[in-house]
Amino acid sequence: MRIKPVRERNPVAVAVVGLLVLALVGLGAYRVDSLPFIGGGTTYSADFTESAGLSEGDEVRVAGVKVGEVTGVSLDGPKVKVSFKVKDVWIGNSSTVGIAIKTLLGEKYLAVDPLGNAPQDPDERIRASRTTSPYDVTQAFNGLGETIGEIDTAQLAKSFETISATFKDSPPDVKSAAEGLSALSKTVSERDAELATLLKGSKQLTKTLAGKKSSFEILLKDGNLLLGEIQARRDSIHLLLTGTRNLGTQLTGLVKDNNKQLKPTLDSLGRVTAVLVKNRKSLDKVLSLAGSYSRLVGNTLGSGRWFDNYVCGVVPKEYVPAGTPAGAECKPPKQQGGR
Repeated sequence: MRIKPVRERNPVAVAVVGLLVLALVGLGAYRVDSLPFIGGGTTYSADFTESAGLSEGDEVRVAGVKVGEVTGVSLDGPKVKVSFKVKDVWIGNSSTVGIAIKTLLGEKYLAVDPLGNAPQDPDERIRASRTTSPYDVTQAFNGLGETIGEIDTAQLAKSFETISATFKDSPPDVKSAAEGLSALSKTVSERDAELATLLKGSKQLTKTLAGKKSSFEILLKDGNLLLGEIQARRDSIHLLLTGTRNLGTQLTGLVKDNNKQLKPTLDSLGRVTAVLVKNRKSLDKVLSLAGSYSRLVGNTLGSGRWFDNYVCGVVPKEYVPAGTPAGAECKPPKQQGGR
């Protein structure tokens, strides 16, 4: 059976199938944690009296080790339902779950203490009696700022003065306490603007820190990496300096051990160098003439297994052939050398 090539098929159908495949691949990549043999894990749920700032995606830890993440935080009647997924960890039927503070900036995580003699049923919700929520200092400061802003400090001071006047004829101890309350009310009233400004600034600071917590985390992580790199470099530099010092020690010992043998050699080398410098001109002349001599020797012996030569003055003058110019003399070629 012949399979029809893709280019011969309907392009609209091919495009639809391709988009469907891409959508399935994208969905699988997005939900990879839920795929079998890849993600997996067991999902549990627990009841809390309040969420305390816990949100979806926060870590789940057992003994300080991350074992999963929070998958959902929702309101279920008067309680807060928190769902979380863990992997490769045992959760017992008496396990306790608490919302803990991860950083000073208010980030939270779910801490699980695996207790019990039997596994926890994932379909059974962990009761609120086995869960705890932290005291949120940030929310407390924010609430204090809003409460202080709504207090009528003048009326409060007047109330304390009335109490003091009422107890003026009371025993000394009661009278002193009432006067102290009156003084406290006056101080609070006089410092009302300063306290309001301070609490407002604290509230703004907590909001700013909460908004910048991710930046602070990145800064701390980068600082940790920088310190680790500096530590590694410090060790490398220490090894380099130590090796250099050891090398210097070895070279010093080598020179010291061979000083008797090296000193005469160096002295002789110095004398030879002085002689060569003194006779530099003669050496230059010898080298220039040696060039011409080497060239002539090469020409003489460059014809194979024999050599060419020129002999002058062997034949007597009376045997000189007729037609030889008068006064011709036999002279060797002039040696020319130069630099």
